Amino acid sequence: MQDHPLFAALLTPHRSLDTRGIRIVVAVYAILASVPGIYFFATGAWPVVGFLGLDILALWWALSASRKTGDAFEEVTLWADSLEVRHVSHKGKAHNHAFNPFWVRLHVERDHDDRVTKLALRMRDEELEIGAFLNPDDKASFAAVFGQALHKARA
Repeated sequence: MQDHPLFAALLTPHRSLDTRGIRIVVAVYAILASVPGIYFFATGAWPVVGFLGLDILALWWALSASRKTGDAFEEVTLWADSLEVRHVSHKGKAHNHAFNPFWVRLHVERDHDDRVTKLALRMRDEELEIGAFLNPDDKASFAAVFGQALHKARA
């Protein structure tokens, strides 16, 4: 077996907000929600203030949950005699898949605007989706580079 793989990639989801960014967004939202909250409280509709607080809590929970799913990743490693794909969930649970590079095919699905919507490895009647969390541009660039490497492995 070779010391170095023919191709290796680590696929990770993009998350634009870090923990500090989430705090800033929630704080700004809380400040903005306090304006109608003060009005409703002053007019005697004080229960509305509680619902505005629930909105702030729901926003924080949604952004935090999205941030945690960003810990997931996939490793794609192509050797001369095998293709290994390792999916690791945001909870740390790993699933390993192995393919023969001579028999596996990279299947690329596109939408009506010619954007890549799905990447999958197919071998006989088995299919494994890869890079599901990537945006269409990242999927397209990965498909181009990985497709070339897979073609070279077969040569």
